[in-house]
Amino acid sequence: MPVEPPPSQWSFSVPDEDGLDDLVGMGADLAPGTLLAAYRHGLFPMPGPRRRDPLLWFSPVERGILPLDGLRVSRSLRRATRDFEIRIDTDFEAVVERCADPSRPQGWIDEPIRAAYAELHRLGWAHSVETWQQGRLVGGLYGVAIGGLFAGESMFHHARDASKVALVALVDLLLEGPADEVGSRLLDVQWTTPHLASLGVVEVPREEYLQRLAIARDLSLPRVFGGTRGEAARRDGFGAH
Repeated sequence: MPVEPPPSQWSFSVPDEDGLDDLVGMGADLAPGTLLAAYRHGLFPMPGPRRRDPLLWFSPVERGILPLDGLRVSRSLRRATRDFEIRIDTDFEAVVERCADPSRPQGWIDEPIRAAYAELHRLGWAHSVETWQQGRLVGGLYGVAIGGLFAGESMFHHARDASKVALVALVDLLLEGPADEVGSRLLDVQWTTPHLASLGVVEVPREEYLQRLAIARDLSLPRVFGGTRGEAARRDGFGAH
């Protein structure tokens, strides 16, 4: 089970539901308690555009979420799920490192972000869903799990469809458990992109997101994120949803 860190020295409040700006705060730090308090209030951090800029805290006016029953899996993606091995938390820092590749367009994951989420992972709050092929890490995603919330941060692929297969696997894992809890779990992707929209991601107003978050964060943690680390799972036929 995750270890609750010391509370943050900073105070977070629920963003103004009528606000028109995604950016809702600046400053604070990346201590584990600060990050968890932020996610519990619907915020997430990104570094400023310049090295010495303060941290930026966002709560999108229109939030991207993936309804667990809304994932779109094409025939080709369904076939691709058979070509990969899914592992959970076997190489979290390598997943973050590949997501942080500076050659990627619009890269934002700097060293302080990497270190902060590595510490969250050590405490049991941040997790990676990985796609492996012939013993090589070729894709994956990482995010933060708090109760029934999984807040996705970034994904990467070095093989065709590898990141999509990781997303399919994540949805499959979040669909496991008691039906009354599964229906209230929340898969947050921050902002919608055309690529994510093609997979079923939709936008909801900030007010609706915060209402869903208030329910999801108090649910029990999905088993896979509260059990033994380094779990490897070969799951043929992912994408049946």
